[in-house]
This record gives sequence, C-alpha cells and structure tokens, in this order.
Amino acid sequence: MQLEQLLQNHFGYTSFRPGQKEVIEQLMNGRDTIALLPTGMGKSLCYQLPAYIFKKPVLIISPLLSLMQDQVDRMKQYGEKRVVALNSFLNREQKQRVLQFLPQYRFIFSSPEMLMQEQVKSRLNQMELALIVVDEAHCISQWGFDFRPDYLKIGGLIKDRRPPILALTATATEKVLEDIRHVLKMDDPYEYIHSVDRPNIRYGKKIFHAKEEKMEWLIEHVLHTEGPGIIYTRSRKRTDDITTQLLNHGLSVSSYHGGKDAVDRQFIQQQFLDGSLEWIVATNAFGMGVHKENVRQIIHDSIPSNIADYMQEVGRAGRDGKDAVAILLYGDGDEDVAHYIAGEDLPNENQIELYVEYVRRQVNPKEMVHDGLISETSFRVLHYWMEHYSMDEVKSIFRQMMNDKYRSVEEMLNIVKSNQCIREQLVHYFGQTLNSKPEHCCEHCGLEYQHFLLPRITKDTKRNSTTWQTRLRQILLGTD
Repeated sequence: MQLEQLLQNHFGYTSFRPGQKEVIEQLMNGRDTIALLPTGMGKSLCYQLPAYIFKKPVLIISPLLSLMQDQVDRMKQYGEKRVVALNSFLNREQKQRVLQFLPQYRFIFSSPEMLMQEQVKSRLNQMELALIVVDEAHCISQWGFDFRPDYLKIGGLIKDRRPPILALTATATEKVLEDIRHVLKMDDPYEYIHSVDRPNIRYGKKIFHAKEEKMEWLIEHVLHTEGPGIIYTRSRKRTDDITTQLLNHGLSVSSYHGGKDAVDRQFIQQQFLDGSLEWIVATNAFGMGVHKENVRQIIHDSIPSNIADYMQEVGRAGRDGKDAVAILLYGDGDEDVAHYIAGEDLPNENQIELYVEYVRRQVNPKEMVHDGLISETSFRVLHYWMEHYSMDEVKSIFRQMMNDKYRSVEEMLNIVKSNQCIREQLVHYFGQTLNSKPEHCCEHCGLEYQHFLLPRITKDTKRNSTTWQTRLRQILLGTD
C-alpha cells in the first residue's frame, strides 16, 4: 500500500509535509535518520506512521516529563490507547505492571534517566522494537555533556538487534549534528535538513539602560497588545516579579518555573493551552513540546545563554502559520547574568579535587551532596566524567565547557548589538543560507509592530491565575 494511502487511513491527511515522507521511507529501509524540521512541521508523524506500518513498539526518548505527558495525552485524545509514559509519575506497582506488559504498547515514552535503570534496560533488550526515537535530539549536545549525562549513554542502550534510530530536532548546528551522530552511534545516517527559518515570525529588539525602563516597557506593551504570549526570563525570582506586576494590572497571567509543584505546572500549562491564561511568564523550563497553535508573541526579558536556546523558544510562536512576533529585550549587564547562569551547574576545580579526596579516603563521593559541598545536578555531571577520565583531564574538559558557554553568550550578544538583519544572523549561525526575506522582516528591516500585533481586548480575569488547588476547591464547594 502507498504511504499516502496509509497516511490517510491512519491520520486523515491526503499529503505529507516537507520532509516527512523522505524520513519515513529511509526508516522503512532500516536506515538511521536525522531529521531537522522546524517547530510545527509535524516531526511526530515521522515515527507515528512507521509504528502502524511495522506493528512493533516504538521507543521515544523525551527530555521532559511535561513534554512526554503532553504527547501521551494528545495520542489518547486521537484514539490511540496503546501508549504509555514510563516515568517518575508511576508508583512502584504501576511501573512493574507497565514493564510486564511493555511489548504490548505501540508507543513507549521515557526519559534517558529512566532508561538507564537496570530493570528497564533488561526489559527493552528482551523486546523487538520498530524504532528508537530521540526527540529534541539537540539536548544530547546542549544538555548531555554538562547537565544530563545519561543522554550520552543512549547509543549503547540496545545491545542486540538494534532497530533504526530517528533523531528529531528543530535546530542544530553542524557541531550538534556531529554530537548526535557520535553519541547515538549512528551508522551512515540519512539527514533531512530543513531551513531553520520561520518566515511568519518577525524579530524585534529593544535596548534599555535601566531595569526600571525595561519593566515599564514590558507592562505597557503587554497591556496594549494581544496575546497569547510567553515571556521568558532568566530566574525564578524575575519570573515571579514580572507575574506579580502583570497581575496587579489585571492581566490573566501565571508564572511557570522549576520551583513549582509538578501538578501545579501541569495545571498552569493546561490553562494556557485552553485559553484561560493570556500570558505565561517562564524560565526555560516551559515551552518544549507545548503544542499551542496560536501563540502570537514571544518576549525575552533578557538574552538567553545561546542562540540555539533562543531559536527553540522563539519556535513556540506562530505554529498555526499566521504572523507572530519575537521581541528580545536587552539591558546593560544582562550578559553577566547569562554568563553566571550558563555555568552554574558546572563543577569547579575545588569540587573536582574534593571528589578525588573522598575517593582516596574510601568515602562515597555522593556524600559531597549530603555535606552541602555540591548540588545534585553538579555531582551527577562530575561523577559521570570522573568515571571516564583523570582529575586533570576532567578539569580541562570543564574549562573547555565553560569557555564554550561564555562564547555562546557572546554570540547571542553580538546579534543583540549588531545592526544587521536579525533573521540573516540567526540562519547563518546554523550554517544555512537565507534565500528570501518576508516583508517587515526584523527590527533592522523596517518592522512595524502594528501590522502584526492586534490591540488587546480587555477580558474578565476574575477566574484566572489561580492555583490548581484553589480552582479544585471552588469546584467542590460550588463557589465557581
């Protein structure tokens, strides 16, 4: 049966989007594949259709709990029952039951950390998989080496009868692509590289010399322009501060960051998806895998740590193909905060030496965490590298990582301070060529915001911006 017929039978579409058919054909031929498809181009179909063709389970490795839960929920809404998320939301009994019946699922979502557990690895090695999918595969390079080292172990996950691997991402430089090939141990992969440019997104930029000016502009702008929108910040405190200011002006808005309870974050995300919230103010903990079609604005309250993160976050906008605007705010000294945040999880040389000392004294180095000498995240990174290299080699590796992070901040800063076309600079960073520009391309190409941002219509915000606990109480007590 032709792929187009299978596509219509299973998904109701009559034709493929660019790249989808090419990727699926390569997977059907058993070839490892890398697909760089911008946000909104239908990456998930590249593994969903093969699952129905091969009639074997597909393993999808996903970086975030919220991302995999969103994907599972969406599949269930469309009638797919044989889907499961193997993650920390499962209690012990639920996890054992899922593992027992794992071969009966069509789609299995999991995090890299969960897959490294011995009982999970053992179960997967007993199964025959159709595909291994690494979703948001840029995380291998951006997170694996210095934040979540279990990403670096994925390539050795399946010992025998390894199925084709599909690596999916929306943004990747040649260095990131090389990291993906190497870490996943890909065998001469087919690569479909689509342009990272999103012509429907216009790039704005505002420069301030005082923090107060930035906050004043932000409030004024959000009060008078239509959302939905996401405001990205660099810290939890800044996230909460901006949210409080906007709430005081009657906006339906909520903050979102890693310091909130997981269930609360899920509730806030759902409020944003169903339109109860006009705006989300968030750290980079929010966005990946959030499938909201009509986000009209992305505002960065400060410069991100690198261009790749910026493009990922900007990619939340305009998934419906309609016009959207991304505005980057810069204040003097923002790069200092970006430098600090970029390197805060990297162990320092003193911590490396302490690790060696704990080992010499025959003390479990994990006691460093209990002794308050290192964070859990930093220890996880340090422990991985110390298992593979000497102390001096690890020091050198981390120095290089820190230099790379500082250089990435400077690359982002150069775009902010340059008077050249923002779109051209972003596309060139990924080693691609921009063949054409949309009208009103960016701040330096005559961007007129009124052409793309509608005036805000005041809404009743009485019921919005509550916690999930408060809303549940209202419903149960009948005070809604």
